[in-house]
Amino acid sequence: MKMNRRAFIKACGIMTGYAVLGLNITKEAVASSMSFVGLRQTSVYAADANAKIYAIRKSQDNPMIKKIYDKKDGFLHEGPCGHMSHHLLHTHYIDRSAKVAALKDRGVTLNF
Repeated sequence: MKMNRRAFIKACGIMTGYAVLGLNITKEAVASSMSFVGLRQTSVYAADANAKIYAIRKSQDNPMIKKIYDKKDGFLHEGPCGHMSHHLLHTHYIDRSAKVAALKDRGVTLNF
């Protein structure tokens, strides 16, 4: 079985917790931390729902985006599908699977 350093340290920490604290106390600690995560997640979602910054949910309704694409004096006056907006705002895909396969064939292990 192969195990990277991070997984090994995590497994050792869990086993040490079981050895020192016992199974029941460790289960309670994990359960309380998970309930804290749930409460935190609920509060973050509530804060996002009440925030004024998220009043504009669609990018096409954003006044700054409308100003950028303005026909008269906007920076990208050509429109959303114009040459300049395509050049500045779009990303390009580069297929690197052949290079990754070549590295794997040479025996290099990649940790993502």
